[in-house]
Amino acid sequence: MRRRILLALLVFALAVAGCGSSAAPESVSVSPAEPMPSGATAVTAAPPAGDANCDREASLRPGPLPSPGQMPPGSTMAAIAERGRLIAGVDQNTDFFGSRNPATGQLEGFDIDIARQIALAIFGDPDRIQLRVVNAKERESVLQNGEVDVVVRTYSITCARKKLVDFSAVYYYADQKILSAKGSGIDSAAALAGKRVCAVSGTTSLAKLFQVESRPQVFSATAWTDCLVMLQQGQVDAISTDDSVLKGLAAQDPTLDVSGESIAKEPYGIGVNADHDDLVRFVNGVLEKIRRDGTWQRLYDRWLEKLGPSPGPPEPRYGD
Repeated sequence: MRRRILLALLVFALAVAGCGSSAAPESVSVSPAEPMPSGATAVTAAPPAGDANCDREASLRPGPLPSPGQMPPGSTMAAIAERGRLIAGVDQNTDFFGSRNPATGQLEGFDIDIARQIALAIFGDPDRIQLRVVNAKERESVLQNGEVDVVVRTYSITCARKKLVDFSAVYYYADQKILSAKGSGIDSAAALAGKRVCAVSGTTSLAKLFQVESRPQVFSATAWTDCLVMLQQGQVDAISTDDSVLKGLAAQDPTLDVSGESIAKEPYGIGVNADHDDLVRFVNGVLEKIRRDGTWQRLYDRWLEKLGPSPGPPEPRYGD
C-alpha cells in the first residue's frame, strides 16, 4: 500500500512538472571577466608632488677607493665586510635591468651587475652579495630600516626621495614613454586623453601621468608585469613609464610597441641610507671606476644593447 502511495505521488509530481512551458530553456552565455592582478586599483588623485627645489642629480664627491678587503675601520663598508656579504635591494620583473632567468632561477640584468660591482669593490668577489627583491613602494623603507645596504632598482632620483634617503651620482638616464598595442594610435601624450593607463604605485611615472595636459584615467599596480597583464587583458589601454622598462615588456609581447616623445627624463641613482655618507662616497668611487675602465660600457653592451646605441655613462655631478 505504501509503495502505491509513493508511486502515485511520483506520477503526480512528474505531471505537475510537465504542465510548464514545453519550450527548451534559453541558454545564457556569459564571458567571465578577468580579475585585475592583486593590488591593482584606479587612482583618482595625484600623489604628493614633494619638494622640487633641489639639485636632484648632485651627489657626494668620492674619495680614494680603498682596495678590496681593506675597508676603513669603523666605516659602513667595514661593517658590510664583517657581515660577509653586501645586501642589495633589486627587482625581478624588469627585463634587461633586473629579472629572474626562467632557465636558471637567477636574478640578472644591468642593475644586478652594477650591484655586483659594489660587492666586488668591497670583497674582491662579485658573488659576495645577497639580492633581496623589493617592490617600488618599499625602496625607501628597506633603506631606512637597514634591511638592505643599497637599492639598485631603476630608482629615479627625486627631491622628495632625497629627503628620505641618499643617492649616488646618476648611472643611467631613461625617458618616460608609452607602451600600447601596435596600431592603437596611442603614440603621444596627447593621445592618452581619456585612456586607461597603468603605472606602478610608488613610482615617479605614476605622478607624471597626473601632470599630462590630456589627462588619462590612471591605474596603479604592484609590478610592471602586472601592468602588462592588464594591458593584454584589455583592462587598460596603455602603460607609461621609463622606456628602458617598456622595451623589456615589449620584448615579451610582439603585439605591443613603445612610442611617443619623452614625457619626462628619469635619472637613475643607487639608493643608500641617509646616515651612511661614507657608503655614498664609496659607491660613487665604484661608479667612477667602472666609467673609466670600460666596465659600464661592457655591461651596457651585455644587457641594454636592444635599447639602442649606447649613450655612454652619464657624467657625474657632485655637490661637495
